[in-house]
Amino acid sequence: MLMSTEGKSRVVTTYRLSEMKARGEKISMLTAYDYSMARILDAAGIDVILVGDSAANVMAGHVTTVPMTLNNMIYHAQSVVRGVERALVVVDLPFGAYQGNSKEALASAIRIMKEAEAHAVKVEGGVEILESVNRILSAGIPVMGHLGLTPQSINKFGTYTVRAREREEAEKLERDAKLLEEAGCFAVVLEKIPAPLAARVASQLSIPVIGIGAGNGVDGQVLVVHDMLGINNEFSPRFLRRYANLYDEMKGAFEQYITDVKSGDFPNESEQYAE
Repeated sequence: MLMSTEGKSRVVTTYRLSEMKARGEKISMLTAYDYSMARILDAAGIDVILVGDSAANVMAGHVTTVPMTLNNMIYHAQSVVRGVERALVVVDLPFGAYQGNSKEALASAIRIMKEAEAHAVKVEGGVEILESVNRILSAGIPVMGHLGLTPQSINKFGTYTVRAREREEAEKLERDAKLLEEAGCFAVVLEKIPAPLAARVASQLSIPVIGIGAGNGVDGQVLVVHDMLGINNEFSPRFLRRYANLYDEMKGAFEQYITDVKSGDFPNESEQYAE
């Protein structure tokens, strides 16, 4: 029991993640976008918190992640970092903040690290963004890669279906994963790809591979917290396991509150102050 407590309280770093992979310990990762959720996740013992640009969907109601701005990401990251004592906080570089201009990529990453005091950044893509990855890494900023289904490129794909089923795309993904490792990325996320391919990539890389819809043969898993808690009840992909059904629970609580207010039952005598 003592070992479990010590492991839970030890601060997670990029180096610790590599240790976890080496000894076969799975890595747990979830998203957070605000202080309160980050505090709960950190207290639960999550290894990595991703301040994802999925905030565009679950926090702001956008259809895609594309509208998310760098200022938006810094705001959410600042809120999350304030609530964390143990977990590694990784922040998505949003669409337009790093593609095609490595100097702008470095400037964006520096802003996230300085203004939010985050621990690392995440970028989507392989060889196409390698120059930006190299420039960010040259400044000593840890980078997590992201391959497979890359939501920032959804307008290019035109669909959220499983990626890398075809041989050519699968081979490119394997090459890109190796390029990211060789560049110095500390980990790679693989999203919505066939499980055998993901397991093969994980076995080929010495850095941790985190999956989302990529099967169990990888080094860890990540989910969007609003999805796994059932707050977002309209999203039900095959890879999602719901650990709660908070939409119905919260809606029921709100309905009861409305009923109590309108009936005059709230507040009762014990919930108000006497003279």
